[in-house]
Amino acid sequence: MSQYIELHATHPNMRTINIIADGLRSGALIAYPTDSGYALGCCVGMRKPLERMQIIRRLDSHHNYTLICQDISEISEYARVDNPSYRILKRCTPGGYTFILPATHDVPKLMLAKRKTVGVRIPDHQIALSIAQALGQPLLSTTLIMPGERDPLVMPEDVSEKVGKQVDMIIDGGYCGYEPTTVVDLTHDVPEILRYGSGDTGLFE
Repeated sequence: MSQYIELHATHPNMRTINIIADGLRSGALIAYPTDSGYALGCCVGMRKPLERMQIIRRLDSHHNYTLICQDISEISEYARVDNPSYRILKRCTPGGYTFILPATHDVPKLMLAKRKTVGVRIPDHQIALSIAQALGQPLLSTTLIMPGERDPLVMPEDVSEKVGKQVDMIIDGGYCGYEPTTVVDLTHDVPEILRYGSGDTGLFE
């Protein structure tokens, strides 16, 4: 069974957050809350937790993972951010957006497949941000949508029931939003909306 950890959604205990970060560095796979449902997360570049993530969600090698980053500076280590993109990130983060940007060489090949782009986001959820800050690097993440389902898990009780035996830690932050992020491609001169979601699209239309 996984370790079950309860945290306050807006004021998480930092000592507990550091314990979670230590677990991630040791290869843990966690289920944790974000502003768009619960998600699975692990350290970037670790093969074993990534493979476990793929088994839980039945993902193939072409799945688009997301890097959960603590700030724009960290995004710029893993993605090429030009001035127009920087202004968009500055205006829209933290928030309900996932941005597609050209990947740098620091992105592990494990998550790129044959792509040269990477999805990045800074979520508007204090637990997710605190984990990324304590970890000191992005969290490799995918929304916790069970095979055959369309919507993510949003209640910690459901997370425990569905994946309690398959992850190392369940981070209970209570109910969290279920609306997916707005996905915006910033790899061209004009931003392109790839998916409509919780982030306001008026900035790009």
